[in-house]
Amino acid sequence: MEPVTLRTDRLVLSFPTEADVDAIADACQDPAIPRYVPVPSPYVRQDAVDFVKLVGKWWDAGTDLVWAIRAGEEFCGVVGMHRLASESGGSGEIGYWLAPASRGHGYLTEASRAVIDWAFTEPLSLARIEWRAVAGNVPSARVARALGFRYEGLLRQAVTTPRTRDDAWIAGLLAADERMPQPWPVLED
Repeated sequence: MEPVTLRTDRLVLSFPTEADVDAIADACQDPAIPRYVPVPSPYVRQDAVDFVKLVGKWWDAGTDLVWAIRAGEEFCGVVGMHRLASESGGSGEIGYWLAPASRGHGYLTEASRAVIDWAFTEPLSLARIEWRAVAGNVPSARVARALGFRYEGLLRQAVTTPRTRDDAWIAGLLAADERMPQPWPVLED
């Protein structure tokens, strides 16, 4: 599949490039990223180089589609549609992370909404998108809830990182769902 650029009012979502390597490596120094995202730890510059190359292979194969989130010229983070499957209308799993300096501006919700809107239409026309996160990743859960995902439960020892196995929260969004925030029993607010 050819990479697709998505645009929102404030953001451009485009293919990560070699020019993003240093920003990716810097962002992945934040302890929250390797705690909740399956990235190498410690994260070194070569990991970012390898990640950018891997993203190209994923797009070519059509299995995982990853975008760099940019506000103007600033690299903010990544959002992706992973584990794409074409059976029964298709499904995928959304994943995302932001650099610390880009948090608190609503960028992640805005970027994720653009990816979801795109994934539910041609050429993917997904029927279902899942969200999974390490249990306890409240910021990620708040974004998923704001996007209309329905909390579906706890998956024991379902997330594997280079360091451990963790329990995972799982939520789902169907193409026909109303995209309003729903109550989540694991979120108190």
